[in-house]
Amino acid sequence: MAKSVDEFNKKRLRSSNITVVVSIALVLFLLGLMGLILINAQKYSDYIKEQLVVNAYFAENYNAKDSVKIAKMEAEVFKEIQTLAPVKKATYISREMASQEAKKSMGIDTDALFEENIFPSSIEIALKPEYVDPAKIDEALKVIKAVPGIAEVKNDSTLMVDVYNNLSRILKWILGFSILFLILAVVLINNSIRLKIFSKRFIIKTMQLVGAKRRFILKPFIIEAVVLGAIGSVIGLLALFGIWYYFTSQIGSAFVQDNNQYFWLVLLVIGVGIFITVLSTVVATWRFLRSNVDDLYYS
Repeated sequence: MAKSVDEFNKKRLRSSNITVVVSIALVLFLLGLMGLILINAQKYSDYIKEQLVVNAYFAENYNAKDSVKIAKMEAEVFKEIQTLAPVKKATYISREMASQEAKKSMGIDTDALFEENIFPSSIEIALKPEYVDPAKIDEALKVIKAVPGIAEVKNDSTLMVDVYNNLSRILKWILGFSILFLILAVVLINNSIRLKIFSKRFIIKTMQLVGAKRRFILKPFIIEAVVLGAIGSVIGLLALFGIWYYFTSQIGSAFVQDNNQYFWLVLLVIGVGIFITVLSTVVATWRFLRSNVDDLYYS
């Protein structure tokens, strides 16, 4: 009879642990998914901002006799612009390239309508994402225009402001959902742990009544919480990256190339899983340690 009772208790304990691990894994999977979306949304936002280019034009006055001197001057200006703080990437566009681009955009295959090299050479500049901010774009343009040799700087400021505002709005919504999922993770994991500790409330109180110290009672529960939190986190991460790998392979894009982003996300998910599990265990166990025996029947 005692053996059957022990087997029943072991099965119930195993079932309880499995339920807690599955709950932790599911919640952390959703939390990690929001983290991945947030990371990639930020990277994609930066990528779009880098596509909003600024054009810095050299003087239109051009004398073929001074071509060597002008080419040397433009090369020096190009190198200087590449070193400017707001500049992410710069591309030099010669007069010949500008003419070819103009003919292509107009659908013209002949040089009959163009004088030779009527378009000035220029530098196409992709700004760093933080300088696409409407509050900083004017500062960036002034820095570029101050470079000796640059005659004019043009950009579509209205488009930049619209894109920046829309991307910022989207990122705020994603961040808001991420915070919401974090709160849900705390609540759901806490409820799972409380149910598990509730099933052991009589064991906790019995240990206390026979003289066991609170630290001694808490220790095995905390160790178990760390193990369950770690297992749940690992399962959730395996499911997360398995689905993410399948998704990115289907669309042919790896999204974020910086592995440090994934590394910190893994640490965050594991840390959150273990922290919430341990904290919920301590709070739930402490509650029964402070309660009276009669309260155990009505908790």
